Amino acid sequence: MVDFQDERYSPTGFEKSDIKVQEVLENIADFDDPNIDRDGAIVGALEDDSPYPEVRSAVANTDDPSIPCNSFRAWVIGLSWAIVIAGLNQFFFFRYPSVTISSIAAQLLCFPVGRAWAKVMPNVRFFGVKLNPGPFSIKEHVLVTIMATVGGYLLTRCRLQTDIIAVQRVYYGQRYSFVYQWMVVMSTQLIGFSIGGILRRFLVQPPSMIWPANLVTCALFNTLHSQTYAGIGDRGGISRERFFLYAWMCGVLWYFVPGYLFQGLSYFSWVCWIAPDNIVVNQMFGYVSGLGMSMVTFDWAQITYIGRFLAWWAEANIAVGFAFFFWLVVPVLYYTNTWYSKYMPVSSRTSFDNTGASYNITRIINSDASLNLTEYEQYSPLFLSTTFALSYGLSFASITATLTHAFLFFRKQIWIQSRRSMHEQPDIHARLMSKYKQVPEWWYMIVFVVMFVIGVISIELWHTEFPVWAFVLSLTIAFFYIIPIGMIQAITNQQVGLNVVTELVVGYALPGRPIAMMMFKTWGYITMYQALTFTSDFKLGHYMKIPPRAMFWGQVVAAAIAGTVQLGVQAWMFSNIPDMCSTTQKDGFICPNTEVFGTASFIWGVIGPQRQFSSGQVYHALVYFFLFGAICPTIAWLISLKWPNSFIRYVKYEHFSRGHTNAAFPLSSAVWGTFPQPVRLNYVPWAIVGFIFQYVIRRRHFSWWTKYNYVLSAAMDSGLGISIILIFFCLQYPKNGTIGLNTVQSWWGNTVYLDTADGKSMPLLTLQEGSTFGPTTW
Repeated sequence: MVDFQDERYSPTGFEKSDIKVQEVLENIADFDDPNIDRDGAIVGALEDDSPYPEVRSAVANTDDPSIPCNSFRAWVIGLSWAIVIAGLNQFFFFRYPSVTISSIAAQLLCFPVGRAWAKVMPNVRFFGVKLNPGPFSIKEHVLVTIMATVGGYLLTRCRLQTDIIAVQRVYYGQRYSFVYQWMVVMSTQLIGFSIGGILRRFLVQPPSMIWPANLVTCALFNTLHSQTYAGIGDRGGISRERFFLYAWMCGVLWYFVPGYLFQGLSYFSWVCWIAPDNIVVNQMFGYVSGLGMSMVTFDWAQITYIGRFLAWWAEANIAVGFAFFFWLVVPVLYYTNTWYSKYMPVSSRTSFDNTGASYNITRIINSDASLNLTEYEQYSPLFLSTTFALSYGLSFASITATLTHAFLFFRKQIWIQSRRSMHEQPDIHARLMSKYKQVPEWWYMIVFVVMFVIGVISIELWHTEFPVWAFVLSLTIAFFYIIPIGMIQAITNQQVGLNVVTELVVGYALPGRPIAMMMFKTWGYITMYQALTFTSDFKLGHYMKIPPRAMFWGQVVAAAIAGTVQLGVQAWMFSNIPDMCSTTQKDGFICPNTEVFGTASFIWGVIGPQRQFSSGQVYHALVYFFLFGAICPTIAWLISLKWPNSFIRYVKYEHFSRGHTNAAFPLSSAVWGTFPQPVRLNYVPWAIVGFIFQYVIRRRHFSWWTKYNYVLSAAMDSGLGISIILIFFCLQYPKNGTIGLNTVQSWWGNTVYLDTADGKSMPLLTLQEGSTFGPTTW
């Protein structure tokens, strides 16, 4: 049954001649939105379509409420894939090398299953429910994909909650019951879901909240189901379906080259190959531990690692910020030996002791995981590479910059959206969705209260050393930051992370409690992450016109079932796989991510930030980035008041992405958001490709861009996902990774980038045996 309140809604019912252009422009966004193009917005308004050409090209401005959506078929397929994907992703999460079934792979995998069901299943009723309501519809496909990705891919991307269980078992010898594990995981997942639902009026309904990542997904849905609509234009040429097929096949086949046959094309640090032993050259041009000035990669996985492409103004911000911080500030700090940096690689995710070796955390902890202060004072303070240390400083800046920016630039829209209902939104998609029965906010409130109580029970009945007041504080931090961070992500597709923020707060509030530190980080950071991911799914449903109540139940049920499956798979693995999480585990189940999370619990929960950033410590100067973060958006705001139409409107979005940062101006420091993982290799090629498609082609060949741009991105992304799975299961996983060990795996093209000073992570200065660097007391 269709959950719809009124007759079919169509934009043709509007008297378009009565639209007042000035009124339209004023209502599009209640802040100075750099994504808005005046002429394009007027065209969209006159056609009763989105004011954003990106949205018009990927999303239809019509809706047919009679299309099946909340069907028995959709639920069976969706929950089945949620179980399968959650189980497989959790299983391979503990293995190295690993593989993840991505959301776009899930989207493709669901499609043939739905088509086969429509063809094979008889058209009969079972307890009054149709088993086969006809052709597999686009709305069913969307709901199935959301359940599969919420239950599988999403939960396995946010694994901190299951990692808590693993770390407690591996590092602290705590083996609590399945009930405890389930309570912790469900509380984290569904509190995030409830907060995202409560705040959807701010982050989903306004047309200015684009959520760019969803546009590629929408384009793929429409392509697979041969949908046509006004926004794709009337350009001739091959169909979008055939274009997708050709591009997808190229994507699948090409990744075998940089992903397996010639990995030097992925890490194309060609300058280092010419001078492999020159440390300075390798530090400047290397990709493994250098600053990435080689600027080239032929691997789509590397190009798109940080996310899908944005509007060019946002990409230009990131590119400029990358060049400033990574290619100017970092070399100055490194070669002046700030923080004793010359004794370490210029860029590394590892922590070091005062001999330049990796920091041995086991030397300074007691059997109960508490700090042994005597051993700590005899061993060494903890040192970080220059890029890692600066990323922490920029993370501190993100704390103040995000709030300052939201207050200065977004306060009007936040206030207006708090009072505006769905049908009052100046957007065709909101008006189409307003005809469906909405989910009352008290539904989300009930979920929040129930999950809050479950969270309290889990930390009180089991020994966690995590007080209720700290639990409340962690949720307060998450709730406080969701709107400003969500608005930045919805506009720019880049997310500010709260991992460092939560680590810093709990490190000072609850020193010496590593389990409490992990729980605070999970409920503070992952709750916000989950909320925004669920919100992104809300926007996907908004674009594809999925009934909100079907979305609600699909997300809740899929998250609960898949979370339970993950815990069951994890429990089975620890009970049945010998030497689980040991570095010598014969099948590769060495748990690298669990090790990282466990080490973070030592650094922040045992050593604590007071021994890193307090007065007199090596990295105390980084705390001044708090002030820096507040000043930058204030300067941008003052300039915009004086010169509202100047270039500054395109560089005012202080974006501090995914946990570390962006600094100075806007997206400019987004380059640090995912450090220390991508950065030097990923951002420059990403910006180059973005310039070609989002600026050159968009300006000079707009009709081609409108018809094919997002289809091409979807084809390359999905082709990459399928190719990764094929390579892993056909060439890497069998025979414990020994296929081609002495041929393909060992030839020059797959080892050249490692046989350099960059690949070996060599520092500029090397100590003599028995020597140390750094302060004499700490």
